[in-house]
Amino acid sequence: MRVALTIAGSDPSGGAGIQADLKTFHQFGVYGEAVITLLTVQNTRRVDRVEFVPCELVLEQLNAVLEDIPPHAAKSGALGSAEVVRALARAAAGFRFPLVVDPILMSKHGQPLTAGEAVDAIRAELLPHAALVTPNVPEAEALSGIAISGPEELRRAAERIREQGARAVLIKGGHREGPATDVLLDGVEWREFPAPRLEARHTHGTGCTYSAAITAGLARGCALADAIARAKQFIHEAIRTAPGLGHGCGPLNHHAGSA
Repeated sequence: MRVALTIAGSDPSGGAGIQADLKTFHQFGVYGEAVITLLTVQNTRRVDRVEFVPCELVLEQLNAVLEDIPPHAAKSGALGSAEVVRALARAAAGFRFPLVVDPILMSKHGQPLTAGEAVDAIRAELLPHAALVTPNVPEAEALSGIAISGPEELRRAAERIREQGARAVLIKGGHREGPATDVLLDGVEWREFPAPRLEARHTHGTGCTYSAAITAGLARGCALADAIARAKQFIHEAIRTAPGLGHGCGPLNHHAGSA
């Protein structure tokens, strides 16, 4: 049994965070573990409250997992405080498995999930330990300091983020016009992962689910590009067949079938 770990926040409505990650891990046939970094009060319409888990408790969770059931791959999502980011970076220096960093800064509803100073900590301390970082366009702009208006700026932003230490950078195309094409820079070549754009209302947890699917692929021993390609197919179907739950931006279909 292959094992994947998520280090992220909790979404009680089940569409994002550790709940989405664990569903996705299960769908890809890997055993899922979770370290909780923050608690939210949210549903498909709004986020009412965010409480960061104390750094000491996050580390105790992580150490307990690593001691007993070490994963074959891990991902981080919303980390909350700069203190937690720095602590995870110190721990990641000793990881013997790939870490996928999904640099979640805001919720789908616009609520900050990462303290302002934590962005600098992600850039300076966590990215050097990332096998892959998966920002959307606003996150890539925040990490790189480059305003992305087209393909040229997007590639410059990917290069800037990789210069900060990440071994590979995948900038997602969901916030751009046209096809939903994700662009990967792995240090050797550029690769694109296109998909038709879906006019979808229910997209809550898309980034969490996508990065979890990639992490599951890596845990199963897939090469990075193969893991991304399979995750891209999965996320497209999960959005296309979203069940329509909730009265706002609802969750995906996490049972859409693994690639």
